[in-house]
Amino acid sequence: MSDVPELPDPPEPSDRAYGAPEGETEPERRRRRARFLRELAEARALRDRVQPRRAKTARLRHAMRMRTFRW
Repeated sequence: MSDVPELPDPPEPSDRAYGAPEGETEPERRRRRARFLRELAEARALRDRVQPRRAKTARLRHAMRMRTFRW
């Protein structure tokens, strides 16, 4: 018999996203995600209106990345 103690099994990873409430159903998760994405788009639009020069630079940079991307 060895002197090495048995280690407990690691906890099973949860298939819930971080910060998701317990017992949340799939439609609730989708609604929460849709609301988050809407708010994110709204925040980006606001930032673009407030900082037009930075927004234009970001658009040009993105266009350059897309032109040089190889499929």
